[in-house]
Amino acid sequence: MKPICMPCQCFFRPKKTGYYFIEGYPIGETDDVQPGTATPDRWKPYKIWHGDIWRCEGCGAEIISGVGREPISVHHMPDFAKLKSQLGADFQVNDC
Repeated sequence: MKPICMPCQCFFRPKKTGYYFIEGYPIGETDDVQPGTATPDRWKPYKIWHGDIWRCEGCGAEIISGVGREPISVHHMPDFAKLKSQLGADFQVNDC
């Protein structure tokens, strides 16, 4: 089943399949690191993931869904920076 937008009471629609993105991890003392966009300078790239972007045509909300079980690469792997660039993975999720 497709994801559902609760406020709009309709299905999300596929916008882009094959979307690469980064999962971040907090750096330094984690007590004052907030998830999301509150403290973006306190997060570093951690893993590269692959999923699909879905959009609610009612309110315009977008989500990433259909993410695989394993990351494409992890920050300590020698190919991480190269893959990040090649795949265009520039959106980073700052949460854990």
